[in-house]
Amino acid sequence: MAADWLSARRAWEKWATKHVGPSGKQVQAALLLNYDPSGPSRLLPVIAEQEGTQLTAIDMQPFLDFVKRGNLQTEFFSIRPNQYLVTSIHDNWYCARCVNSTKSGGEGVIVMQVGAYLLICMYDGSLASASQAMVAADQFAMQFNRRTH
Repeated sequence: MAADWLSARRAWEKWATKHVGPSGKQVQAALLLNYDPSGPSRLLPVIAEQEGTQLTAIDMQPFLDFVKRGNLQTEFFSIRPNQYLVTSIHDNWYCARCVNSTKSGGEGVIVMQVGAYLLICMYDGSLASASQAMVAADQFAMQFNRRTH
């Protein structure tokens, strides 16, 4: 687990600097959550890393409960005041749109399972922004997998 954490941390630092930030970056905010359903989760902090946001474990608990229930297509999930609806599901990732956004272009998230982590990439905008956020999430997964294999 320690080697996995070191790989995740190195990949995160390299990735977040390049892809996460205010205007001009593909992802406005991102979180890396410890998520291993088969492991002793109470021994690890919920939030391993975050950039561009200041969320707490309590803020993320409704989202983690949603993930554990596995009803991706039939339920909304919340991250702080925003409510999201899953719009597309793939093997190890899904995307969701914010249904109560106050931003004119909308907001969304990409959620990707990478090893024992969930990567959450938050973006502003619509289809083009979602595509850019997905490319950024893929970049993190490639960096992480390169370091752990």
